[in-house]
Amino acid sequence: QVQLVESGGGLVQAGGSLKLSCAASGRAFSTYAMGWFRRTPGKVREFVAAVNWSGGRLYYANSVKGRFTISRDNAKNTCYLQMNSLKPEDTAVYYCATVYSSSTYYYTNEDDYDYWGQGTQVTVSS
Repeated sequence: QVQLVESGGGLVQAGGSLKLSCAASGRAFSTYAMGWFRRTPGKVREFVAAVNWSGGRLYYANSVKGRFTISRDNAKNTCYLQMNSLKPEDTAVYYCATVYSSSTYYYTNEDDYDYWGQGTQVTVSS
């Protein structure tokens, strides 16, 4: 069993930055791939970014590429999402997720993930 807790959300003006954290507890964090997703009211949850277990392979949604950076610190059991140049359309509840994977894969489909955090609200004002 793995527990995930997101933090770092808040209200920011367009063009600003936020850094989300996802703290994991439970089994060995370094054997899990991580992902970030987001959901806006009335819409389905969408993929944002993913990283494999080592942090060596990353992948981003086109909508955030060049603005967001996913990273992880396995010694701290934490995954991060640095969000720069934020836009009002980035407003959403952001979720981190994890799945056991000691391979080089990252995962972009929410159905591939086994554990989810409770979400943290990010609001970008214009």
